[in-house]
Amino acid sequence: MSDAAERHRQQIEAWNGPMGVQWAANEARTERSLAPVTEALLKGAAAQSGERVLDIGCGCGGSALAIAGVVGPKGYVLGADVSAPMIEVARATALPQTDYILADAAIHAFPPASFDLMISRFGVMFFGDPDAAFANLRRALKPGARVAMAAWRPLSENPWVLVPMQAVTTVVPPGPRPGPEEPGPFAFGDIARVQRILAAGGFAVPRMEKFDFEMKFPGDPDVAAVAIANGPGTGRLLRDQPEAIKTSATAAIAKAVTPYIRDGFIRLPGAVWIITSSAI
Repeated sequence: MSDAAERHRQQIEAWNGPMGVQWAANEARTERSLAPVTEALLKGAAAQSGERVLDIGCGCGGSALAIAGVVGPKGYVLGADVSAPMIEVARATALPQTDYILADAAIHAFPPASFDLMISRFGVMFFGDPDAAFANLRRALKPGARVAMAAWRPLSENPWVLVPMQAVTTVVPPGPRPGPEEPGPFAFGDIARVQRILAAGGFAVPRMEKFDFEMKFPGDPDVAAVAIANGPGTGRLLRDQPEAIKTSATAAIAKAVTPYIRDGFIRLPGAVWIITSSAI
């Protein structure tokens, strides 16, 4: 098995294990936190009434529902994800113009040349083999179809993850950092890598616009710390730790985020790329 294939297998396993279950359980809070990103993604997508949309890495369906409201009852949105727990949540809120499938974007036989638009909100960064995935997705798109994706910029620009992780690593050792070609939340942070992957897949040179917002958490640091401890990075480090270690790490997070309280919330900066392109 190639390195890319093994990375891909590991991602599917993770999103169908405790990580996928955790994200499904926190769906409502996640949608509230990411509402500004969803709005920016919809702006970049510029969907029109009646269009057919493919939502890759649709998760619990929040982005699919949002764009379904734009394309309307004459449009159609197909959400695809590898996570069975998250697809189950998505199907529970489906609209007449939305469908959800448990599918691997790298190999699934989507109807060829059948979509006007492809979107992804924080999904494509987790492709174990992005070259294969984008080549496969290109076949599902009509010539000239538009693409709009939201992906995190580098970790150094995202205090909402960096601050809690630095706090946690005062209690537990830091885990290995993903290599430049490995999947993960920040795998699409590098402009040159994104350009290379899209070009290889049959897409035009992407436009990458910076979008900055605030991830809002409850104003009580102790309450916020419990939620953050289960989030990206920190959740991976703490998932298998003894309860005493988790308690100490959560207390460290609470202390670290206290300076970010403003107007009744803990507000941690987040930094995103809104990536737009088109199928060649």
